[in-house]
Amino acid sequence: MFNYLRKRFTSHIRERSRRRARLVSKDGRCNIEFGNVEQSRFVFLIDIWTTILDLRWRYKMTIFISAFLGSWFLFGLLWYVVAYIHKDLPEFNPSINHTPCVENINGLTSAFLFSLETQVTIGYGFRCVTEQCATAIFLLIFQSILGVIINSFMCGAILAKISRSKNRAKTITFSKNAVISKRGGKLCLLIRVANLRKSLLIGSHIYGKLLKTTITPEGETIILDQVNIEFVVDAGNENLFFISPLTIYHVIDKNSPFFHMAAETILQQDFELVVFLDGTVEATSATCQVRTSYIPEEVLWGYRFAPIVSKTKEGKYRVDFQNFSKTVAVETPHCAFCLYNEKEAKAKEKKGYDNPGFVLSEVSETSDTKM
Repeated sequence: MFNYLRKRFTSHIRERSRRRARLVSKDGRCNIEFGNVEQSRFVFLIDIWTTILDLRWRYKMTIFISAFLGSWFLFGLLWYVVAYIHKDLPEFNPSINHTPCVENINGLTSAFLFSLETQVTIGYGFRCVTEQCATAIFLLIFQSILGVIINSFMCGAILAKISRSKNRAKTITFSKNAVISKRGGKLCLLIRVANLRKSLLIGSHIYGKLLKTTITPEGETIILDQVNIEFVVDAGNENLFFISPLTIYHVIDKNSPFFHMAAETILQQDFELVVFLDGTVEATSATCQVRTSYIPEEVLWGYRFAPIVSKTKEGKYRVDFQNFSKTVAVETPHCAFCLYNEKEAKAKEKKGYDNPGFVLSEVSETSDTKM
């Protein structure tokens, strides 16, 4: 039992050591951090709206509650100061003919309650401002305006957070693996993508970036060097009719960075393929971007995707997501270079071969017949 647990633990450690670092996770989150930033963090306060939108919900709700409680308590103190200066509090024993700035403020608690009633426009009618103090009237106007600003900003931030297109991206899914097989007589890298909602993404556009470490002829090492990867479908890569799952593919030709890779060597490569899908949400007209990534262990050479769309007896089209990431082994050339040479050889066989040693010689015919 102990030996079994030790083997399991050792294999787990080896697996973790072989695990590659990836810039983009499968769900689209970026794995990057910034260090030694010289600019002050106060620069983020300049764009406070984006800063608030990017905060997590727990921090956003903390700011939301703190903003309201802080403003209520601050103005509660100001109302208490106004009552204290005007000697409206019971400890000053005001006369019967004394007109307070604010009716029925007897202490800090009642001042806080009046601040709350004023800012959220409850208006119970028990406490109210009189025309005795201009300071109280000005403070009432100022708190009302500031309360409207706080309400508008915080409610707008929460509404924008809820309606962000980032949530729409969660209903767009990519296949777990990418596959390499022949398609239309060409060696292609294929990825399957699906829209889990019936509402469309308008003007969808699919493209990819291959991230790898390269060394320039000058000896400079570039980490995360980006190479464009063109993905297409049979109808083109723009303005997709994205109502059913699509299989996008990249043709591995001489201009493709996958051209010099083979089935035996792809696992030894160091790259990360990041796939992007941009579109406009039909319901809100907001732009949306979905992304995922594939490392060499997630690229299966010699496979294709299983069929996913079928037609029912009622005449409806049925999408079986159980086969969404399912792959089937197919006969595939072990490298793109071999497929290219094979096509050239077949083309030469059809055209025929020239014999360079063949020399055409002319023979002069002489007649030995005598008349």
